[in-house]
Amino acid sequence: MTDTRELLLAKLGFRFGTNGPHAARTMMLGDLRVLFARLPVGATRAEYVNEVVANNVLGKPTKKARELGLRHLATLYTLDPQFALFRALRRLWPTDEAAQPVLALTAALARDPLLHGTQAFILGKQPGTVVPREDLQKLLGGSHQDRFSPASLKSFSQNVNGTWTAAGFLAGHARKTRVLPVVTPANVAFCLFLGHLEGLSGQRLFSSTWMSLLGGSPGELEAMTSSASHRGLLVFMNAGGVKELRFPGYLTAEEEQWRQEASHGI
Repeated sequence: MTDTRELLLAKLGFRFGTNGPHAARTMMLGDLRVLFARLPVGATRAEYVNEVVANNVLGKPTKKARELGLRHLATLYTLDPQFALFRALRRLWPTDEAAQPVLALTAALARDPLLHGTQAFILGKQPGTVVPREDLQKLLGGSHQDRFSPASLKSFSQNVNGTWTAAGFLAGHARKTRVLPVVTPANVAFCLFLGHLEGLSGQRLFSSTWMSLLGGSPGELEAMTSSASHRGLLVFMNAGGVKELRFPGYLTAEEEQWRQEASHGI
């Protein structure tokens, strides 16, 4: 990916680089649910900061812990409606509680390169397969040679395991097993939208890395896309095998320009 394309996608809410919050935390699903339940969909960045730091809505023991919690949440999700990715997450969040774990994971994958680097590994495991933490630790060590100590790699792999478990892709405590997550039309809408932000369109949206996260057959995913369309989460038209998707109200004119410019680098 070119530097110019990364800069354009960063304006839309993606995050790149090598570091990420999963070096210290999971995706913080519980905290995110508490925070989103407290504030309206259209809340400002300042309101999120105030709730976490001043009002201590997350119940942290010290001011430093509140500020650290805010920093990690902001890195994972932006907590800022100026970014299209966050606005879409916030828009879809209240539509289906069952979708929330995978919605949070999807946003975190777009924002945390460390977590994103484990996606292919997890998705490559068949349901019912045992997924030892040591295997994930080995993967991370190979991807980030000389960057982490053995103790750090163990902690990192535990955090990543915790996130994939909270999202419903792994089950178990000490012994993790690959399972299938709960996926709803809201999840399909969000994954299609992220592909749209990256400049994909039509059939190519259904074969993006975001849609691969959801599993399911092409027919199942199309059925959920139709359901999302009926719920007003997107517009989906499928005539003669030609698919068209639109996302009315998701992007400003300036953001649409950035999206189109980013698509030139595909």
